[in-house]
Amino acid sequence: MKNNLIVLILFVIGLFNVAQAQTGIIAGNVIDGDYNNEPLAFANILVKGTTTGTTSDFDGKYQMDLNAGTYNIIFSFVGYETKEISGVVINAGQVTNLDVTLASNALDEIVITTSVKRNTESAALALQKKSVTLLDAMSAQSIKKTGAGDVASAVKSVPGVSVQGGKYVYVRGLGDRYSKSILNGVDIPGLDPDRNTVQMDVFPTNIIDNIVVVKSAAAEHPADFTGGIVDVITKDFPTKAEYSISLGAAYNPSMHFNDEALKYEGSDTDIFGYDDGTRKLPINRYQPIPGTFENKTLLTTLTNRFEKQLKADNFTNGANFDLGFTLGNQYALKNDDKFGYQVAVSYKNDVTFYDERIDGRYTRRVTSGSENIFELDGNRLSTGSESINTVLLSGLVGVTYKTSRSKYKVNFLHIQNGETTSNFLEQQINTSGGVGAFEPVVKDGLLYTQRSISNLLVAGSHNWGTENDWTFDWKFAPTFTGVYDKDHRITPLQISDDGDYFISPSASSYPLQLWRNLSEENWTGKVDFTKKVSIFSSPAKIKFGGAHTYKFRDFSIDNYAFTSTNLIIPNGNSNLLLADENIWTPDTGAGTYLNLENVYEPSNSYEGESQVSATYFSAEFNFSEKLKSVLGIRTEYYSQYYTGEENDGTSYTRENIIDVIDFYPSANLIYALTEESNLRASYSRTTARPSFKEASSAQIYDPVTNDTFLGNGFGKFDSEGDVIYDPISPSYITNFDLRYEIFREEGQMIAVSGFYKSFKDPIEIVFMPNTSSASPQFTVANLGDSKVYGAELEFRQNFGFLSESLTNLKLTANASYTQSELEMSEFEYQLRTAEGTLKTGESVDRIRDLQGMSPYLINVGLDYDFVDKDIRAGLFYNVQGKTLEIVGTGFFPDIYTQPFHSLNFTSNFTLGEKKRSSISLKVNNILGEERESHYESFNAQNQVFSLRQPGTEFSLGYSLKF
Repeated sequence: MKNNLIVLILFVIGLFNVAQAQTGIIAGNVIDGDYNNEPLAFANILVKGTTTGTTSDFDGKYQMDLNAGTYNIIFSFVGYETKEISGVVINAGQVTNLDVTLASNALDEIVITTSVKRNTESAALALQKKSVTLLDAMSAQSIKKTGAGDVASAVKSVPGVSVQGGKYVYVRGLGDRYSKSILNGVDIPGLDPDRNTVQMDVFPTNIIDNIVVVKSAAAEHPADFTGGIVDVITKDFPTKAEYSISLGAAYNPSMHFNDEALKYEGSDTDIFGYDDGTRKLPINRYQPIPGTFENKTLLTTLTNRFEKQLKADNFTNGANFDLGFTLGNQYALKNDDKFGYQVAVSYKNDVTFYDERIDGRYTRRVTSGSENIFELDGNRLSTGSESINTVLLSGLVGVTYKTSRSKYKVNFLHIQNGETTSNFLEQQINTSGGVGAFEPVVKDGLLYTQRSISNLLVAGSHNWGTENDWTFDWKFAPTFTGVYDKDHRITPLQISDDGDYFISPSASSYPLQLWRNLSEENWTGKVDFTKKVSIFSSPAKIKFGGAHTYKFRDFSIDNYAFTSTNLIIPNGNSNLLLADENIWTPDTGAGTYLNLENVYEPSNSYEGESQVSATYFSAEFNFSEKLKSVLGIRTEYYSQYYTGEENDGTSYTRENIIDVIDFYPSANLIYALTEESNLRASYSRTTARPSFKEASSAQIYDPVTNDTFLGNGFGKFDSEGDVIYDPISPSYITNFDLRYEIFREEGQMIAVSGFYKSFKDPIEIVFMPNTSSASPQFTVANLGDSKVYGAELEFRQNFGFLSESLTNLKLTANASYTQSELEMSEFEYQLRTAEGTLKTGESVDRIRDLQGMSPYLINVGLDYDFVDKDIRAGLFYNVQGKTLEIVGTGFFPDIYTQPFHSLNFTSNFTLGEKKRSSISLKVNNILGEERESHYESFNAQNQVFSLRQPGTEFSLGYSLKF
């Protein structure tokens, strides 16, 4: 495998001619400052003192080949100011990026002369400054400065943004349900289809044009976001032939090269992120399982088809590594048309080892006379070691064709992910619900999950009209997602007082093998029309369009349990259970066999279907010279259907769970107090909808933790038929934002924001209100209305005011404080205050935190750019406050995610005369923080719900462009 990889890299390098040219390229964007920073088509670009020049295309982009040297460049357009940029340096074989914004000029022509800006953050700040909607942006140049290799690493520096688990983006401390990520302006499902955000570490930064985080809604955006939309925009094509390779490795002392790591024999293709069929379901779902008293030969045959290895082996694991390459070029065609392509492939192989993962399940004592017993009762305490090998392979191929008035784009993205998990857990299980009645259990787990996404984007953009005042954009994007849990093998064994290991379904469950299959289709189409007009004698723009998204999901679970005529397993060696010599046969009448009680449960399978049809209209105009606005209205018709069957025989065929038409108004205002400062205000209405899983009647059991998730599409009832929770319904959120911002020279700025959000029927994760200690059950419910309010502060400052030599030392800081208040429903309040539940001295306030809402978020970065030496280094800190993770019931305590103080160092060194090589050095989690979630209860010691120790990681990367 390693030899093949070396050959591949050498072959890619050998494809290209790296001879150095004597010319360089100037390229960039011409921006229309009067139309919300839209591209300015057909602007003139001229080299002063020569006849050499070009024009921008309809997308506002331009480029010229020039001999190496220093030039003055003039930008002009009829009716707009003329701008001259002096001192533009062109280096041989390099691209000089220069973006310019032109504003209209009603008087005589004015020539503005300035020097070229070298601060790469200025373009992104200009976008923020002129935008009517509240947003933050990162340009490709800004991303490069951070040394980030993927979008997840880069976007962490955006104000109000945090990244959970190194993958998922949260905005303003609001959980995944209220944040949304899209690709090139179009909704795309993630590797976890139940999330609203895409796994951001799958996108390498070298294919990114910019990242935009929209924090206030506008009519053209989908309505299902509240915290923010993260739009990842890929490059059309590079300005010249550009090819690159990258290699990286990471070492974590607490995880890697550990001889106690665990593994099991998988398939030959695991290294590429998919199973080759080794783990396929060995028998038909509807195959009857005979007992030992009938068709005995068939019972032996069926049992023999299942995989034999049930216990992981110890081995010495390796470290993380990654590699990737990109290809791109453009070609000039007749009539100045252009054709370009972009190819990017990245591969990551991450190794994780926890030598002590901890999971706890605790309850409050609610029996009569327990008012003075404050400490929590342990019901299931689990500790042990776990190895996880994650493979992530992603490929993006895009082609673009441009004419003078049109652009056509086709992108194909495929992401392949395989995750192999091996663990060995020691558990203490309370089997009776009494005090101290614990039974010791060991559990072997061999798990494999395969995920994939295939997304095709076909898009076009067209300008027409005598003044290019009409724009028509269209996009069509089908996506196919698969998540497959393949042959999860879970083998629990109880330990007797004599030290024997034996199968005990009463203490945990039978040994089992499990398959979960989820496939989903997502069809999205979108059209937008834009017309430049004049309102109140000022430039204005109207925009209208529509979108339609259709989703279909098929989900099913198959599991098979085993038992034996001899329940004792010698030395707890799980591998003996299905060893050939221990399989039950008619001749011996002894051994392991498939449990006769195995039946396919209809409640573990369902089909989900949803449609969103949207139309919108908005107008962007100036009330006065200083006051800009965007007023809009969006209409969405949303319907969701469920097909499935309850275990009691109740069946549903395309049962309409949700069917609503909603209107989502929005208003964004910006008042220019001065040339460098703005006051913004916005109002919008948004929504959050339940996922297919949540709006179902499925029962999804986790055999590792023994937890069960219950869908709530039809309500939850107690044994007497009384309603516990009403069927889940969408949430609706009213949003208000106010922001004051000052933009200063060299990318410095200060911004202060306040926001208020009113939630109607927020969707929350909650325990089922039972008093069974055997296996906690979770569901989702609308538990009461809520409000969220808070403030944000953003600050970017260099230290040039102390000394000119410190101009390149920059402090970037942003912080948000949020207060959430949810008024409990009467049902929840009664659960928490029921007789026997309240402790002595305890009172229950009807107001509590909103589930998933973080009270504060802090991002601080200090970086230095050694311009002359092409070295950049920075230290970055992030923390998110304690967050209500799961809502308790009085019997089950509330669970809170604890703050994780993340301190990371990153540096980037550019090498060579042509600056084509770079080395990055990073250190993640310098403080060695642990990721924890705790049970919290009145006057009781906090207890662990989940604890993982990620350790400190050191990584080194190398990239080469040629």
